[in-house]
Amino acid sequence: MTTFRVWAPIPERVELALADERVPMCPAGGGRWEVDVPGVEAGTDYGFLLDGEGPFPDPRSPWQPAGVFGPSRTLDHAAFGWTDRGWRPPPLSAAVLYELHVGTFTEAGTFEAAIGRLDHLVGLGVTHVELMPVNEFAGERGWGYDGVLLFSPHHAYGGPDGMKRFVDACHARGVAVIVDVVYNHLGPGGNHLPRFGPYLTERHRTPWGGAVNLDGPGSDEVRRYLLDNAAAWLRDYHADGLRIDAVHAIVDTSAVHLLEELAGEVEALEAHLGRSLALVAESDLNDPRLVRSREAGGYGLAAVWDDDVHHALHVALTGERQRHYADFRGLEDFARALSENWAYGGRESVFRGRRHGRPAGDLPPSRFVAFLQNHDQVGNRAAGERLSMLVDDDRLAAAAALLLLSPFVPLLFMGEEWAATTPFLYFTDHVADLGEAIRTGRRSEFVAEGIPTAEIPDPQDPATFRRSKLDWREPGARRGRRMREWYAALLSLRRDLPDLAAGRRAAATIGPEGTPRWIAVRRGSVVVACNLDVAPRRVPLPGAGAATVLLSWSGASRPTRHGDALELPAGATVVLGIPESRAQAVPRPGAATPSEASSPSEPASRPSGSGDRHPGAHPAP
Repeated sequence: MTTFRVWAPIPERVELALADERVPMCPAGGGRWEVDVPGVEAGTDYGFLLDGEGPFPDPRSPWQPAGVFGPSRTLDHAAFGWTDRGWRPPPLSAAVLYELHVGTFTEAGTFEAAIGRLDHLVGLGVTHVELMPVNEFAGERGWGYDGVLLFSPHHAYGGPDGMKRFVDACHARGVAVIVDVVYNHLGPGGNHLPRFGPYLTERHRTPWGGAVNLDGPGSDEVRRYLLDNAAAWLRDYHADGLRIDAVHAIVDTSAVHLLEELAGEVEALEAHLGRSLALVAESDLNDPRLVRSREAGGYGLAAVWDDDVHHALHVALTGERQRHYADFRGLEDFARALSENWAYGGRESVFRGRRHGRPAGDLPPSRFVAFLQNHDQVGNRAAGERLSMLVDDDRLAAAAALLLLSPFVPLLFMGEEWAATTPFLYFTDHVADLGEAIRTGRRSEFVAEGIPTAEIPDPQDPATFRRSKLDWREPGARRGRRMREWYAALLSLRRDLPDLAAGRRAAATIGPEGTPRWIAVRRGSVVVACNLDVAPRRVPLPGAGAATVLLSWSGASRPTRHGDALELPAGATVVLGIPESRAQAVPRPGAATPSEASSPSEPASRPSGSGDRHPGAHPAP
């Protein structure tokens, strides 16, 4: 006997559509309906008729093999043969996150194809894969943030079993999986949830229309829908955490905010499953309450995205000052973020016309996820340009060093590690009228910024999607290989040297006066010195004592040592270990050797086992 249940307080009559049969469902109280049906096996298609209309997919559908407009299909989660018994994820504080979009990560765009690239990530030093939303959304292609059936992995990616195989394969390689979830709005295409119940409310408005109903009549069941969805990814699909999209757009005036309730339920699930689970928020509020403990009046999440780090470094590298970048002063604000976690913790914001943020300097930097690129910062540009298309490789290498050796938890965006030249564009696959509205709205937004219409890709054009796919020939080419080796070497140092662990504070020196173009960051016994200028710069090294070169990206010119300062050529980056670190010199090919960049009295010594434990981390000649 199989029991079918659905919460549908709006219709007066609900029927189960099963093959050619209509089975009346019985009221079960609180707007719920249910019916017991004998002989239903896993893999059976079904739907619900509401007052004779439909059938519509199950709001909690576990499987939509034909997409959001097709029938739901029953699924037995216990039937999958997991091999990750005893798996324990690395702590988030020691994480290197890698954000990827399943549909464009490989040519095939499936979970199965992504498995074939996992060894690349392991060799790089990635500990956690962060999947952009994988639940069902309208069409075959899209970013996933317009999801409407939250419990079902997208059919075009490989469905439930495909996702389970991917997670199982990640765990087999020691890589954790974080799933991006969207609880601040529901997508417009194929969204039948309002026919069932008050999932949306007009009491609050969001950029997507009516808000998700979290605090009005019927909101208890809507909250339960989201809380159960979070548990499903962590329990049924063995995910190790969730990245919660745009929590600033979650409108909830309840005494207990949805995020706080979610953190409490995930903590209980963590104890039940016997493994750690992480909740990471995306927010533009700069509000530390997100990651403060519930006992201290916070929501108790594990970490929050730190946009300020991105904005400050982006301005320093590109000089762009449009829109939100107008608030940022390059390396000056990056240095502020190093000491205070955010550049804006209550300062006046020109872009917003008010003060922005709240101080968070008392929190450990390991509660903040920092990045140079992500899907938003790349894909929300008209042409989807990556940072590698905006700056030269010298400055790209400098930015990588500043991020990967920072006290924050670093996040990479797929392809960043080899300076990918493929754009990441905004793409959709909506039905005609909705697709035209998306196309028109996107075009109007960028035309208003002075971008010619001809330069704005059509999000509905399949070619826009195809252009966004990574080209896996690039990491094998000279440029891609050199950049990937640099990223891998930096991550190797981050693992090997305790002073580079996330959470350990950093102190920065910047210069010259006015618009700073060089920076030296000291973290314990390690100094990262970068010159972003077009001319050589003399960079004083914070802290006393001679230094040994650990790693250098210097181009044809080589840095020279002058007492407690380095003469850095344009675009040069040098990572220095103060003598007590006993770190080994591992210069890049063509860069400064230890004898050229260090004091003559400082011999080079190899960090214990670093070359053997992390193959490929140090550049080949």
